[in-house]
Amino acid sequence: MRAPGSNAGVAAGDVLLAVENVSLRFGGVKAITDVSFDIRKGEIRAIIGPNGAGKTSMLNVINGFYHPQEGRITFKGRTRSRMRPYVAASQGIARTFQNVALFKGMTTLDNIMAGRTLKMKRGFFWQMLRHGPALAEEIEHRRQVEEIIDFLEIEHIRKVPVGRLPYGLQKRVELGRALAMEPELLLLDEPMAGMNLEEKEDMCRFILDVNNQFGTTIALIEHDMGVVMDLSDRVVVLEYGRKIADGVPDEVKRDQKVIDAYLGVAH
Repeated sequence: MRAPGSNAGVAAGDVLLAVENVSLRFGGVKAITDVSFDIRKGEIRAIIGPNGAGKTSMLNVINGFYHPQEGRITFKGRTRSRMRPYVAASQGIARTFQNVALFKGMTTLDNIMAGRTLKMKRGFFWQMLRHGPALAEEIEHRRQVEEIIDFLEIEHIRKVPVGRLPYGLQKRVELGRALAMEPELLLLDEPMAGMNLEEKEDMCRFILDVNNQFGTTIALIEHDMGVVMDLSDRVVVLEYGRKIADGVPDEVKRDQKVIDAYLGVAH
């Protein structure tokens, strides 16, 4: 699998993405209120909080699905205006979803191939013909996809329609489709939800391998605190749409506001 393209202006440890004073409202409901944090190139950054804290809304702001009323997002040194998801994807941001979003009637191979769409240069007409340059391009993209399938250890299901797969394997296929985009920033929304212990251990291993071997920056939402503390370089904590803590895992887990939020202590 090819490593994601690097950006000369963003070195490991530099800020890749900055969230600055972002607020998001739906009518009179405040989903996010004046939240700021950054994601550094090469790190695993966790976004945690109780249900309804605004975590998924924040990912939707980062990848352009939602547009905040206040604040701004800066990615690779450029401040974004009203970013659309397909533009975010073309600039190097990929994501998975809390609820698996796959083409259930298509095979594992074809679902991951769908992640290569942005990398294909030949037009629709050439792709329909599957001849000459278009065929050569498709063969190269299929080679890339086969490498991802090998990397994720899902060779045995490559020709199986994903609707027939157990939930844990569907999550792995969705990760493969995101990796096929060669992202610089990978957003994972509860990648281990609904998994048993063995499946969680496998997913943790793949996330660490993606980060270590390919240098992919990862931001993840996860409710399993053991997973968060083991995987993450830094953690930002949201509660009712506001940031209540931000730091390395050991600092965050000792923060009294975080303890209160997770234990349900009244404020």
